[in-house]
Amino acid sequence: MKILRASDHKRMPWKNGGGETVEIAVFPADASIEDFDWRISMATVACDGPFSIFPDVDRTLSILSGAGMELTIDGGLSVTLELDSEPYPFPADRPVFATLVNGVTTDLNVMTRRGRFSHRVIRQPTPVSLPPAAFLRFVLATGKHTIVFGSEKFDLGPLDCLTFGAEAADDLVISGDSEVFLIELDPEGGDRLR
Repeated sequence: MKILRASDHKRMPWKNGGGETVEIAVFPADASIEDFDWRISMATVACDGPFSIFPDVDRTLSILSGAGMELTIDGGLSVTLELDSEPYPFPADRPVFATLVNGVTTDLNVMTRRGRFSHRVIRQPTPVSLPPAAFLRFVLATGKHTIVFGSEKFDLGPLDCLTFGAEAADDLVISGDSEVFLIELDPEGGDRLR
């Protein structure tokens, strides 16, 4: 179990150079944006434009702040994501164009490489008690939250992230002033988390 503080998240340019991304976690730890197995990041989108293309990668997008954006996928399907929208999964190797609804928007971006990992992102109201699970999980705080695990207690601030693996044997109890995003990462074709 580890806390990833918002102040320690790594900042870097988008793959297509169109903005800045804040990397929360990546696997393997030394992976670049070209060769990760999985990656969790946030991006601030200040203008309309295309998303970066990631071959053989699946992506889920969630809105963290701002009015949101409209995604046009493959020049056809159009989806509007707002603060209260459910996380939206789509292939990261298809052309996607983002149009801002009303000004700057920050999103949460979870990506996994097909054949290596799959993922799920859940908007989770609090308080909640999470039972142990057989995969790696991250809890991204959107406000101030307290997490109790057995005899341990952790305080998370906005955009802090708690990570814990399959070895967690007790329930994880989360309380706070807002929802959290629960991210689940599951290896495909073998146990790659240990």
